[in-house]
Amino acid sequence: MIKQASRKAIREKKHLRIRKHIIGVAERPRMAVFRSLKHMYAQIIDDTKGVTLVSASTLEAPLKESLESTGNIDAAKMVGAEIAKKALEKGITEVVFDRGGNLFHGRIKAVAEGAREAGLKF
Repeated sequence: MIKQASRKAIREKKHLRIRKHIIGVAERPRMAVFRSLKHMYAQIIDDTKGVTLVSASTLEAPLKESLESTGNIDAAKMVGAEIAKKALEKGITEVVFDRGGNLFHGRIKAVAEGAREAGLKF
């Protein structure tokens, strides 16, 4: 009997394959995006130091209060705009986008669009 791998395991394998090529350095850190069923998370990471420089999610009070639902495309776009705003305050203008093994559409794409509209370059 053939046993099918879970979708989570497949996504994690894809993420490891992607991470072999995507590395965030001080000049151009990595913007990692994670989505769950209810929330969106994004963080900007310097992989050489192993430090998270900036983070944003739909769990943060200002975003959570202003959103009707935290698991849709509108919420994802706001997370992207929020992380871009925080990054620009810290002097980060360029990042490498890490989609976390997910396909680049829907909420993942919305985070990227929100960040680009707010001024991040990638």
